[in-house]
Formats: sequence, structure tokens, C-alpha cells
Amino acid sequence: MNRRDFLRISGSALLFGPNLVARGWAAEQSALAVSEGKDYGAITKNVINALGGMKRFVKSGDTVLVKPNIGWDRKPEFAANTHPLVVKAVVEECLNAGAKRVKVFDNPCNEARRCYENSGIAAALQGMKNVEMKFMDEQRYKKVTLNGKFLKEWELYGEALSANVLINVPIAKHHSLTTLTLSQKNLMGIMGGNRGYIHRQIDDAMADINSAVKSHLTVIDATRVLTDHGPTGGRLSDVKVLNKVIASTDMVAADAFATKLFGLEPNAIAITVAGYKRGLGEMNLDKVKVVKA
Repeated sequence: MNRRDFLRISGSALLFGPNLVARGWAAEQSALAVSEGKDYGAITKNVINALGGMKRFVKSGDTVLVKPNIGWDRKPEFAANTHPLVVKAVVEECLNAGAKRVKVFDNPCNEARRCYENSGIAAALQGMKNVEMKFMDEQRYKKVTLNGKFLKEWELYGEALSANVLINVPIAKHHSLTTLTLSQKNLMGIMGGNRGYIHRQIDDAMADINSAVKSHLTVIDATRVLTDHGPTGGRLSDVKVLNKVIASTDMVAADAFATKLFGLEPNAIAITVAGYKRGLGEMNLDKVKVVKA
């Protein structure tokens, strides 16, 4: 399918706004874009443009949260964090669309300053006007009533809740507990409190969070993926270079597509299945329109 046919098919989705599929209102319109190449900034912009461009999601004056994975004290080549060039391209597109402010943050597992620096993301965004890459402040978490299947309430970061637009930018990689970590699990980075607790029933926990906090756009970094010893990584031998970026308004479809890159089926990933059952998106890729950008 080419870009023109994609936009024609997804045109009705544009009328209802970017959360159309994520809210489960029109699963038949689920669609995603994938681009491949060695210029990671360019292929990131390609997939966004294939979905109708960033102005579809970001309006003039908006405050936007771009949420990468910055969880680990690793250099970019180890594929533990979202690639800095993918993050930079998303931020640039937000600014070009008229965003008043773009915030970039994560609640990392390793020491925050080292994660921000060694991931390469801080350096990539340095000097960009109207862009804030701040360490998360313990005082800014708010207890939110979820009434979920597993989580009844949890502390979520206030600036994630108040942003006009949330763009979810995970890396696709292996995870020792959940097999893979993709976009749905990436929102663990806006959670405070004892996050280890949610591993008791992490599939339902992440469905609870993603039901409450909607990602307007998902951009998955599959430029190089971690195939083993995730989520921390640390061995270059575990990294496979794919040079791909995926984007969709349907986070479940994006995760399902990314799962295939590892030679796995979407129904093998419990978090994906839980999101699908909650109506967060489409897991059956036969029902998803895919455009190569």
C-alpha cells in the first residue's frame, strides 16, 4: 500500500481525532506506517508524515510530552534506550507543528543523570528552544483513581497528565519478564511508587495505566533491537540492527507489528493481549492497514 492509498483509507479516522483507534471506537480503521533506512531522523519523519503529519496531533500552542525509554545507563549502540536521533526527530516535528513546549522525561531504573547523558538523548536535544528535558520530581506525582482490573489507584506524573498531547516513543527490545517491552509497557515511565509491585500482574497493570492515560501517537524505535538480556542489555552481540521505525495511533497494532520483527506472534505477548482485550487497539495484523513510508 502506498501513502496516497493509506491516507484515503484512513481519512475517516482523521475526522474523529488521533485517539480514534486507541479508544477502541473504530478498530477497522487501525493503520500503521513503517519506514526503513540508515538516516534515523528521516525515517522517523517519514512514518509521521505517512500518518498525515504531526499537525494531525499537535496544534499551535500545545504542550507535548514525548515519552522515550531512557531507563538505563547505556550508550545508544546497546539498544537499551530509545535512539536519540528518533527522539530528536519526533521533537522537531512537534515544534514544527506549533508546539509551545515539548517535554521529554522518564522515570529510569538506573541513576537518572547517567541515563539521560549516556543514552545520548540529552545531548541530542541540547540547545533546542522550547524543549525541556528534566529529571522527574517526586513532588509532582499525583494519586489517580484508575478502578482498573488490577490497579485501583496509582501515583502518576502530573506533567504527563496535564500535557495536551502524549507521544509514546519506546524502543523495541527483549524483556526477561514480559518477553518484549514495547509501547504499552513504556508508560511505566510515568508511574511513581513501588513499581516492582505491578510485576505481579503486569499485563493487566499496564492495560489499566494505558486505559487511563492515552497515547495520541506511538512511534516505535526498531532501528536496532535488543534480542536478549533485556531490558538492561549490555552486550553488543545481543543487538540486531534493523534500521526501522514504526508509527501508529493504535499502540496495540504497533506493538503487534514490532513483535513480528522478533519472530514472535502478537498473542505470545501478554501485555499486547491484555491491551487488545481492553479495546486499546487491534492485535490481528490482518485487520491493520500497513503503509511503507
